[in-house]
Amino acid sequence: MHAIPDLPNDFNPAVEFPIVRSWTFLNHAAVAPISRPAHQAIVEFADQAMHDAYLTGKWYKKIEQVRESAADLIGARKSEIAFAKNTSEGIAFVAGGLDWQPGDEVVSTAVAYPSMVYPWMDVAQRLGVRHIELDELQGRFTTEQILNAITPRTRVVALSHVEFASGFRHDVAKIGRFCRDRGVLFCVDAIQSIGVVPVNVFDMNIDFLSADGHKWLLAPEGAAIFYCRQELLSQLRPEIGWMNVVNPNNFGSRNFTLQSDARRFECGSHNVPGVLALGASIRMLQKLTLPLIHQRVEALTSYLRQRLTEKGYRVISSSQQGETSGIIAFESPKGPDSHHAIVHELERQRIVIAERVGRLRASPHFYNTPADIDRLINALP
Repeated sequence: MHAIPDLPNDFNPAVEFPIVRSWTFLNHAAVAPISRPAHQAIVEFADQAMHDAYLTGKWYKKIEQVRESAADLIGARKSEIAFAKNTSEGIAFVAGGLDWQPGDEVVSTAVAYPSMVYPWMDVAQRLGVRHIELDELQGRFTTEQILNAITPRTRVVALSHVEFASGFRHDVAKIGRFCRDRGVLFCVDAIQSIGVVPVNVFDMNIDFLSADGHKWLLAPEGAAIFYCRQELLSQLRPEIGWMNVVNPNNFGSRNFTLQSDARRFECGSHNVPGVLALGASIRMLQKLTLPLIHQRVEALTSYLRQRLTEKGYRVISSSQQGETSGIIAFESPKGPDSHHAIVHELERQRIVIAERVGRLRASPHFYNTPADIDRLINALP
């Protein structure tokens, strides 16, 4: 097992994540427990909304601070960040907003989460776009497999940074550079990477990115980050509402000029408590630093892989450098038919993992410990 770096002395997991007192939670790739700062932000909003409404809340000024924190998190400019309802909406901004031509192609994988599937199926069925889905081989892809699928007709490469059912991490930097050199747009679903794997949209040549906060960002559902590269803002047709025009608070005027930055994708009122909670959780992660978080999760998943192998379970997730993530997918010696019962029995023992497409899936976060891994291994049949 890789040595696990220590958390700061002033960070107490039992305080910041009270769930550890009663559960061994190893399912952050699904819906994670929210952090204490996120909880506090929601409570503060609720108290102000109940007692003072908008008289003292100043919530929308705080939302702009969250926008800045989100931009810093992924190496973007504040003007390139919009808030969406969820990952699906951000992907739909791209699929539904581009000016497609018959014969255009989208390259993606056949194992992506549905939010990275149905928007492209929709444009394929409605607009004659060709949707190319690549198959995984033993839980992984090669970068060359992705690059070789790109043709002169490819308009968009649409990938999950980390595949949800295998934990495979694509080399998005190499893919992004290849796409940029050829004028191909690169759209990334980062919900399984942001908060646990380093993401920098500039270095990785990512054009569009979408990620909800309820997994590795440890925030509530329903508050997502959508990134659009500055130079491409005008290429997407947004949904239109009262708030994405230049003077949204001048309610009596009619000036149908869209915002010049990513706020053009925010057509109506925000999920204010969700965004504030997302911001609080992002600030917590930034204070801890993403390199520390990544190192701890890498060490925990390495230990989990070792213990599973010793137990006789088959680990599906790639162990190759640059392909690992916070997800370990594995299979029982008794086969996939036993997985549902295993997950149910573990939950009875207050240990939480998941079953996904015929695989067991564990996904520890930085505040988990080797003792949590040992408890899982000891409870597995």
